Amino acid sequence: MNLFISAGEPSGDLHGSNLAKALLAHNPAIELFGFGGSKMQEANCKLIYPLADFAVMGLYQSLKAYPQFKKILQLAIDHFVRCKPDVLVLIDYPGFHWHLAAAAKKLGIPVIYFVPPQIWAWASWRVKKMRRLTDLVLCNFPFEETWFKQNNVPAKLIGHPFYDQILNQKLDEEFIAGEKSKPGLIIGLLPGSRNQEVAMNFETLFKAATLLNKQHPETRFLVAAFSEAHKTTILEKIKNTNLPIEVHTRKTPEIMNMAYACASVSGSVSLELLGAQTPSVIIFQTSPLMSIAARILKNTPYITLVNLLAKKELFPERFGYYCSSKWVSDQLSEWVKFPEKRNSLSQELGALKASIISAGASEKGAIEIINFIENKKAQTASAA
Repeated sequence: MNLFISAGEPSGDLHGSNLAKALLAHNPAIELFGFGGSKMQEANCKLIYPLADFAVMGLYQSLKAYPQFKKILQLAIDHFVRCKPDVLVLIDYPGFHWHLAAAAKKLGIPVIYFVPPQIWAWASWRVKKMRRLTDLVLCNFPFEETWFKQNNVPAKLIGHPFYDQILNQKLDEEFIAGEKSKPGLIIGLLPGSRNQEVAMNFETLFKAATLLNKQHPETRFLVAAFSEAHKTTILEKIKNTNLPIEVHTRKTPEIMNMAYACASVSGSVSLELLGAQTPSVIIFQTSPLMSIAARILKNTPYITLVNLLAKKELFPERFGYYCSSKWVSDQLSEWVKFPEKRNSLSQELGALKASIISAGASEKGAIEIINFIENKKAQTASAA
């Protein structure tokens, strides 16, 4: 078997690596190629291009990157012609992945979406593309499977691969003990994994932290930076502050689990915050154009996955061009002033976690993909 897995951002690289491990555990002879990042490479997927390191978001940045995306797409086409994968497996990142799927279909290569984009939430007309360009969608949520099937897209529920990460996490207990030994109430700041997310959102989080600390001097802040480059950027932004704040890389799970509360950029990280049962404020600040477009295209009452799963706003959220740092500070302050409100929410998160989080998405996904390939080969053999 020969598969091509494509992930265009850091979270996709993580999911792609776990899928690669599961596939190879079932069949060590499987050959894996793809687009992704260091985690996929470590999981024995031969990278054609490090697409996860080239993550862009927004219309302007996507247009600016178009020439490079065109070159990357040609790398994939050349590989498809040379090696003819049994299947192309896509992980989120719909803009570029629609083009990649179309190229694969032209060459007779089936397409499976492992972590589908949330087209049920944004611009749902894209389901026509999904129907035309994919052979199977492996769904993360029960309502997602129902929605795709209602729209005549072949779909199967496997759960969310982030659940595997949540349930199998091994925390750095030494780091946690060290931080807990310091005085102060820990508030986590999670500015996102993409460069543009950090650029658009960190200042709001930092200002909110400053306001909160003026109101509650017992608070101190831990920033979970995704990379050393992000850490350098953030340290430059806060170099003249007297705020009790530290910046750490590779400690996101630890910070989420030890924090009294968090302020975070929206994304699948909200599922990790659910796993930690940590009350959190969610923001997603964008350009004016992106904000207007998103409000027009949005089909759901919430942007945060946890709120969608709960069918109510457990995590206070704001989305748009301007997310008020005072609003973020006020939400956090409410939990600091009234611990019973914070603890009640944590218990509610625990109940939601118990009802939806189960392990095995990567394993189930691997089995579905292998079965799909074997069935295709059997059909081809019987037709010959």
